Amino acid sequence: MFSKIKRILIGRPLRSNELHSQKLNNLKALATLSSDALSSVAYGPEQILIVLATVGALAFWYSLPIAVGVLILLVALILSYRQIIYAYPQGGGSYMVAKENLEMNIGLVAGGSLLIDYILTVAVSVSAGTDAITSAFPVVHPHKVGIAVCIVVVITILNLRGLTESASILAYPVYLFVFALAMLIVVGLYQVLTGAAPAHVHASIGTPVVGISLFLLLKAFSSGCSALTGVEAISNAIPNFKEPAPKNAAFTLVIMGLILASLFSGIVFLAYWYGIAPSAKETVLSQLGRAVFGRNGFYYFIQATTALILVLAANTGFSAFPLLAYSLAKDKFMPRAFTVRGDRLGYSNGIVTLGLASIILIIVFQGNTENLIPLYAVGVFIPFTLSQTGMILKWVRSKPKGWIGKLAANLAGALICFLILIIFFITKFQHVWMSLVFIPICVFIFHKIHQHYVAVGDQLRVDLSHKLSEIKTAGNVVIVPVAGITKVVEQSLVYAKSLSDNVVAVYIGSSPEAIDRMEREWAEWQTGVRLVTLHSLYRSVLTPLSEFIDMVKAKADKKGARVTVVMPQFITKKWWHGILHNQSGFLIMAYLLRMRDVIVTIVPYQLQK
Repeated sequence: MFSKIKRILIGRPLRSNELHSQKLNNLKALATLSSDALSSVAYGPEQILIVLATVGALAFWYSLPIAVGVLILLVALILSYRQIIYAYPQGGGSYMVAKENLEMNIGLVAGGSLLIDYILTVAVSVSAGTDAITSAFPVVHPHKVGIAVCIVVVITILNLRGLTESASILAYPVYLFVFALAMLIVVGLYQVLTGAAPAHVHASIGTPVVGISLFLLLKAFSSGCSALTGVEAISNAIPNFKEPAPKNAAFTLVIMGLILASLFSGIVFLAYWYGIAPSAKETVLSQLGRAVFGRNGFYYFIQATTALILVLAANTGFSAFPLLAYSLAKDKFMPRAFTVRGDRLGYSNGIVTLGLASIILIIVFQGNTENLIPLYAVGVFIPFTLSQTGMILKWVRSKPKGWIGKLAANLAGALICFLILIIFFITKFQHVWMSLVFIPICVFIFHKIHQHYVAVGDQLRVDLSHKLSEIKTAGNVVIVPVAGITKVVEQSLVYAKSLSDNVVAVYIGSSPEAIDRMEREWAEWQTGVRLVTLHSLYRSVLTPLSEFIDMVKAKADKKGARVTVVMPQFITKKWWHGILHNQSGFLIMAYLLRMRDVIVTIVPYQLQK
């Protein structure tokens, strides 16, 4: 049944040689990997206005120079990540840059930050999309957390179906959103130029504002930089592009940057001109759409596409998180399960892990976007800063042709990103302090995983100079635990006798009567195998059995012999039949598997009905 449900939800398994069919062309890649960055237009300008509103509506004109600063940083990031794409075509983005140019621990900080960021990407995007839905339909507001969780489940299933299928489905909302905002900006600017838009609802540029300070402006600037989240996703997911992957990824990154810059600057300007103020009950984008179009069909079209892209922006995390987890796992800093492709050739373990982690985050924060965004932005700007710094060192060391210009772009980006980080920690420490806890914990876990893999590798590595043919063995002692005389025991004894002439059956009875009866029946059965009976005063099977195995093993070790335990085990025809039977056999096997130098063999007996 599970297999049938799985096939319905994620489709048939794909062969390994079909991997090329799962690569994305530029059109689909732009939708899949840019939805996070483009969707941030829906809340980035609003975050600027929320900060400026603390000193009054007169301060809203400062949103224009702040937006210019954000655009300058966007240009620096696009130039930097375009260089990263060509320098590190295998993907990995900030993690690869920091690891190779700075230091492994710094690379792990970047990797840990990005992993947390992608989880927050899903949580923030889905929570913001749910806010848009509940704004349009207030009656469902009490159920916003449940709605958000259901949306994450749906997106997870879509991604488990494969890149091309999810990209085909998700491309439409992304391009419809871009079209809707482009129309909003074009019509809004037309109204401004023709005088149809109100000209006196906003303060003139340069109007003195009481209470404004450099601290407040920097806080507003850092809040506006939340519009740049997701810019790095393309550099992390280069292997998802069709060949030539680096060239296609770089082109897609530039197009994304142009679209993001146009939409962001257009929304900020129109929000200023129309005198839009942030409200707890209605988003800035909703107010702007209502001011330009009124509450007509196109207004609702804007709201619908905004809700869709905010929800589906989570797909950027689902595209980039599994690839970053793969890079870390390949370097032995995350479980190897993250390197395994699933039925549909995606890294399904990474997809499922991201889905579960984001659901937990949504439940813990009750889908509150306002509290998640600062932590989300910090998770982005830490790897931004580290990758820019890493590229600076790369250019200084290698000095390729035209390296001065590249160095200047990265230096400007690194300084701005570092400044934003400092501003975040100074102005919003109560929201971002958790990053100072979570990221070190991530790095600590990475090191523990790496230490385990190194230790396992050292213990499993074979010295090829020691020829296996020259190793002498001194026989094998086979122990067969028996609970009675059954077909299961018969099959196990036949198998055990094929392994060795030294076979011992062990029966553990809870009473002298049970032991006497077993000895009589065993003698009558004439197995040719010696039976050892043990009396368990406390009705425990495991303790006397383990003590007997330890005694046999001690004697075998002196002779250089091996000890093998053959476990009889019957397997029920239906899964629920197993619930009706004692599971002591599995408990014994679980214990024996942890004993040193004891070989455990399971002999299954399949029940037919």
